[in-house]
Amino acid sequence: MSPNMLAAALVAAATVISAPAAASPAAEAASPAPVHVRKYVGEAALAGTGRLTWFGLHVYDAALYAPARLELARPAAHSLVLELTYARRLDGKGIAEASRDEIERLGFGTEAQRARWHEQMRRLFPDVEKGRRLAGVNMPGVGVRFYFDGQFLGSIDEPAFAQAFFAIWLDERTRLPQLRDSLLKMAPLRTAGL
Repeated sequence: MSPNMLAAALVAAATVISAPAAASPAAEAASPAPVHVRKYVGEAALAGTGRLTWFGLHVYDAALYAPARLELARPAAHSLVLELTYARRLDGKGIAEASRDEIERLGFGTEAQRARWHEQMRRLFPDVEKGRRLAGVNMPGVGVRFYFDGQFLGSIDEPAFAQAFFAIWLDERTRLPQLRDSLLKMAPLRTAGL
């Protein structure tokens, strides 16, 4: 299977094959947040971590840094950071295609918006290898800033994109409900209206 096909299949086929990452919650919470997290989320706490596997293949470990109170109904209304640490080589174009497909499946954006977002992700997302980190930083009301191993890659400055992008992991309709639960495990959550 080509790297593009593997990356596209990972999000689409990894329906519910995730598990918590190896570190204990106490050790995770004690770890200092990366610089790009502290820069945008300030005193953000590690909300949770999880591991995505696909048919036994370790794909990536995910970490979500969120503010003191995260409103689940509107996560894109908060400064937050989702960082993926890859466990294998994946093609950046394939990552962009898989992201586009999930955004479409979740019903976000118009066809024209999704095409524009896909092209922007294709230009931004690098090929990744084991140990490399790709992070999305939500900028409420602005869009998403992307970092690769802590270095700024670029941004997609559309609030609607931010909502769609983070929904891949945080929406109730995600294909990865166990990973979502792991990412939100330690987050002090607020339900709508509270």
